[in-house]
Order: sequence, then structure tokens, then C-alpha cells
Amino acid sequence: MRAAYMYGPGDVRVIDAPEPRIEQPTDAVLRTVVACVCGSDLHPYHSMTPSERGRSMGHEMIGVVEEVGSEARTVAPGDVVIVPFVFSCGACEFCRAGLQTSCRFAGLSVPTGAGGAQAERRRAPFADGTLYRVDVAEDDPRMPGLLTLSDVYGTGWHAAVTGGVAPGKDVVVIGDGAVGLLAVLSARRLGAERIILMGRHEARTDLGRRYGATDVVAARGDEGVAAVRELTGGLGAHVVIDAVGHLPAYEQALGAVRAGGTVTRVGVPQYADAPLQRVQFEKNVTVTGGVAPVRAYIDDLLPGVLDGTVDPGAVFDRELSLGEAADGYRLMDDRAALKVMLRP
Repeated sequence: MRAAYMYGPGDVRVIDAPEPRIEQPTDAVLRTVVACVCGSDLHPYHSMTPSERGRSMGHEMIGVVEEVGSEARTVAPGDVVIVPFVFSCGACEFCRAGLQTSCRFAGLSVPTGAGGAQAERRRAPFADGTLYRVDVAEDDPRMPGLLTLSDVYGTGWHAAVTGGVAPGKDVVVIGDGAVGLLAVLSARRLGAERIILMGRHEARTDLGRRYGATDVVAARGDEGVAAVRELTGGLGAHVVIDAVGHLPAYEQALGAVRAGGTVTRVGVPQYADAPLQRVQFEKNVTVTGGVAPVRAYIDDLLPGVLDGTVDPGAVFDRELSLGEAADGYRLMDDRAALKVMLRP
């Protein structure tokens, strides 16, 4: 089996890896239809401690079930499934509450040994609680949009939902990567009237306008905050979404939010501590967000992808073979591609 492994900064290789197999009765084995490179994959691409063993990469995929364990009940061989980027049992108190990322038996805190999604095949623990069967063929032209439901569309939706986006609210989205652009799309779907996208890559901000951004601000820092305040009558935005994850973006969000507003963070933080600062206290600003439980959102988001009323798959602007995974990382790191889809 071929799979992408990272061995250190800038060092991605496609190697022969062990074949996945059923290890627990609740497992499934999947054959990958499509996978992709995520913006969060670029963080270790920049800073990973070199490793001789390497790290299996990727967490977004659509697969076909090849084999199931004896206790799997909701999927069967031949099913096409969306694979959320966090595995979950589906039955614990957190899963039942729609917070699958905090699953007591998987989630973010319990290693599953599943291997990465940038591979020809993959083991899927907790098949019943994680996998979402969808009635499409492997060659369905909507596959890019379906793939976004494994992470980036659900993450953009999580940003808008936790931020309390609603009709009549002004929204700022910081970051013109795939998550930021799909946060724009989500904000528009939830009724926001003014959506300000803070980004400086024209091809991306053009897609942001297509998704519903009413304004684009290329400036950053204090200059960017001043531009947002001018667009919002000096008040700032009701909701500010940090889709970047770097400290300057978070500080920019605190500057752009209005009194009583909400800052929601969905970009993976690349800092250990972030002060709430006096401005948050004085302005009664809510700070929220976090890792998106995308499994909880598929029911809401899937119909629009299937009927074509939304096109989240437009964030994929390059498709490569799995063997070209290293090129995909390089293209995204160089900003020559927004998001790269991989096919085995």
C-alpha cells in the first residue's frame, strides 16, 4: 500500500506502508476515493522534529468500505462514506451531545492508530460512530464538495455557528484559506448581511466574494482593524472569525470585534498562550470556537452539496495523484494552490 509520510520540515515522501486490517470488531477498512492536503498539515511541514520513522499524514477523505468488523452495523462493503477527521464512538455522552471531538474513547485525546488519510487504504476505528454513508458513485462529480464535509466546510460552519452568526449581523473572517472561505459561505447561509473577508490573495478573495463576502480588506494589524471599523460605522463587527491560528490574527480579531461581540477561533493555534487582554473584559467580548465536531454537522450540510445549491468543493483548485503528494504540499506552502485534492 502506498501512503504519504512526513519525515521532517519540507520532507514528504510516498512510501510502501503496511496494509491496514481489522483490529477491533468495531473497525472498518476503507479504500480511499479522494483525500487532500489541509492547511493544518503545513504546520508540521514547517516545524516537525525530524523522525526516521516518519508520520503518516492526512485526515480528510472519502472512502469505500472494503471490510467491516463483526460488530459494525451501519456500513457494509461497497458503501461510499464520508470520513470525519476525528474518529468517535457515537454513543458516549459527548458524542450524543454533538461534541464528537471530545469522545471518551477516541476523539482528540485517545490515539487510535488509524494511520493517515493520504494513503490508498486506511483502517477506520468506531465505524458506526464515525463513518457517514452517502448514496453516490465513486466517480460522482460532487466528490470535491463531499470531501469538504470531512473537515473544512464543517469547520467553517462551526466557526459561524459558535460565533452566533445571524441575520442583521456584521461578520469579519480573518484568513483566505479554505476554512476562511467556507466560513464566509457559512456566514452567508446563516443570513449575515455584511461579511468582510480579510485576505490578500486575489484569486482566493474572488472566490470569497462568490461565496458571499461583501467587502475585502487586504491590510493587516492596526491598519486592517481600522479598515474594518470604518466599514462598520466605527463600531466593529458582531462576529469575528479567526481562521488562521497565529497570534497576530487573534489579536487582530480582538481589535475588530465590537463591544458585546464574539471572537471565534477555528484556525489551529500555533501559540501556547493567548491573553484575553483588558479589551476583552472592558468590551464584554465572548471568545469561543475550537476543534469542529464535523460529524455533527453533516446532516445539515450534505443536502446543499447534493442538490448543488452550494459549491464548497470550489476550494479545491488543484488535483494530483497520491504519488505527487509532496508536490501538493509544496504548492500549498508556496501559495500556488489553495487546496490540493489527491486521488490514489
